[in-house]
Amino acid sequence: MTELRIDFSHALAESQRAFQSVVEQPELVNGVAQAVVDSLDNGGKVIWLGNGGSAADAQHMAAELMVRYVKNRRPLASLALTTDSSILTAHSNDYEFETAFARQIEGLAKPGDIVIAMSTSGQSENIIRALQQAKNMSCVCVALTGSKDNQLVKLADFSMQVDSEETARIQEAHSFFNHLLCEALDQAYA
Repeated sequence: MTELRIDFSHALAESQRAFQSVVEQPELVNGVAQAVVDSLDNGGKVIWLGNGGSAADAQHMAAELMVRYVKNRRPLASLALTTDSSILTAHSNDYEFETAFARQIEGLAKPGDIVIAMSTSGQSENIIRALQQAKNMSCVCVALTGSKDNQLVKLADFSMQVDSEETARIQEAHSFFNHLLCEALDQAYA
């Protein structure tokens, strides 16, 4: 049997670099937090989306806002477009997967809502189309991506480009960013 040798040093260094890129953008983190508070205070909601691991992160973050993060506070209007298998499969069957999130944005979003799109590549067509639809509807668009130039960054009002090209490290940094957002919301609403 082959002996496994995990490169802990590389993984840790890459994670630290990715996290540091979030820490070095406090104005962006605070700007997104303020936009979310402004939207919620005006009757808006936060809509999350992503594919694969980012889909799971979208569901996780919607729960953090609706239930609680650390402090007991009122529920904050939030949903993940990734959780309804009937909508996703019906739309993909009747139309195409590339518009499954855009269709949900069209039906659920309103001007001033916050749409947070997570894509490590920033090139996923279904995420791009969703953000285009959100922009057309005057939603505030947030893109969480990796370091490569990508379409989502160009569409978003706020863009967090994590300094990494490794999917796992990018997703870890997105979670860090999202949890910082939760901490700001706990402060605003506790």
